[in-house]
Amino acid sequence: MRHFLSINDLSRDEALFLLAEADRLKDELRDPARRARQRQNLAGKTLAMIFEKPSLRTRVSFDVGIAQLGGHPLTLSPSEIGLGKRESVADVARVLSRMCEGIMARVFSHAALQELAEYSLVPVINALSDAEHPCQALADLQTLQQFKGLENRKIAYVGDGNNVCHSLMLLCAKLGVRFSAGVPAGYEPQREYSLQAQREGEVVITNDPREAVKDADAVYTDVWTSMGQEEETAKRLKDFQGFEVNAELMSGAKCDAIILHCLPAHRGEEISHEAMESTQSKVFEQAENRLHAQKAVLLWLMG
Repeated sequence: MRHFLSINDLSRDEALFLLAEADRLKDELRDPARRARQRQNLAGKTLAMIFEKPSLRTRVSFDVGIAQLGGHPLTLSPSEIGLGKRESVADVARVLSRMCEGIMARVFSHAALQELAEYSLVPVINALSDAEHPCQALADLQTLQQFKGLENRKIAYVGDGNNVCHSLMLLCAKLGVRFSAGVPAGYEPQREYSLQAQREGEVVITNDPREAVKDADAVYTDVWTSMGQEEETAKRLKDFQGFEVNAELMSGAKCDAIILHCLPAHRGEEISHEAMESTQSKVFEQAENRLHAQKAVLLWLMG
């Protein structure tokens, strides 16, 4: 029995296996007979889905994903659980893991996620924490592979060195994809993640977004103010000036570079409307790939 809390929980071969599985599961949906057979994979199994933070893509992709594999999604809101408040994290884990075959959690604290895994009898999946967003990173690399392949490629991440940046950086390093992050001073990725990624692969952290995107095959951004940081909005809007992904910034990347964003997007802040709607944008294909990548994770852990 395994958990998926971090990209660190995967070996290189396991990460490549999950990307291949995601592509296989995606391809099967095109054939009615193969799609029907998918429903036998997790038939009769229940995935408990804990949400401390609201979600569109995470909620829909896991809900639809477990259903397409024949299982049943059980969505639990903050008012129903009160993780660590109404009931201890350990008790929640011990109750849910006696009734369900898997637990997915979208939480504020990575420590709470680790405690869930410590006391759970079934696999726990990180659907976002303050430290990492590993399911997103798998969908990101699936999208890069779909449009560019992975060999001799470079992803440039522009914006806040946050949880999304951490997981993307770790997975790129693990799979041999060059990674650069252009972040404002004071918003760099946490040092422990940068150092680990630099031990495994080619990783550059800079405060110059133009340096970061130079010769990139993909340029990636995320919101400047994440959930729980709303009080910092005004300061962040000032600090992140010059870090918008737009036509001017994209001119420094390869001419056929793709644009990625994990969504939701604040057009006119971290990305321009024109960049979002350009032919280079693969943002919505990337969003769709959340479904396929997470189905691969569900099948790997719960199958």
